[in-house]
Amino acid sequence: MEYLQQPQAIEAKSFVIISDIIRQTRPDYVFASPLHEAVIKRVIHTTADFDWLDILWFSDTALTSLCAALRNGCTLYTDTTMALSGINKTLLAHFGSEVRCFISDPRVVRQAKAQSITRSMAAVDLALTEPGDKIFVFGNAPTALFRLLEHKCDVRGVVGVPVGFVGAEESKDALAASQLPAIAALGRKGGSNVAAAIINAMLYHLREAQ
Repeated sequence: MEYLQQPQAIEAKSFVIISDIIRQTRPDYVFASPLHEAVIKRVIHTTADFDWLDILWFSDTALTSLCAALRNGCTLYTDTTMALSGINKTLLAHFGSEVRCFISDPRVVRQAKAQSITRSMAAVDLALTEPGDKIFVFGNAPTALFRLLEHKCDVRGVVGVPVGFVGAEESKDALAASQLPAIAALGRKGGSNVAAAIINAMLYHLREAQ
């Protein structure tokens, strides 16, 4: 049996199929911009789930603020090493940005134990003590997203897509109701792979725009 073996060809074919399915099943769907389209299609590519056409929510300034921060150099903070692993760090470095995950940092472990909170919450607390522009990328921990919102701090953007049944939907509803530049997965769906895909879509867009 013959089949595609080249990664770039496989990806290109996948996006053609995604576009065809959207055109056939949702002919009236309108993307707000080429970047909006790129983000949603990459998440669909990552998950094979077309529900993202309806459940991925963007604040008015999300894409502008997130892309500006990535392009000008910032630090991304993830709630899992999986999200960190999935983000294209070569492209991040090209734009002078970097990504960190403090979930296993000894300081976070100590603080979480001392305060009887999750390590994800303690990781947010530690990240906020660091200087510079920040983007928070949450794909797994609703408590991290709730904690960030409790701080009422000014960050360059939030990708809030925690997956799950306990607090996930509520945390993303709270993010959507905040004034932060944000992208949120409304409902229970999400995941670290989705969080990474959103960041990567913006990085690829910035690279193509150069």
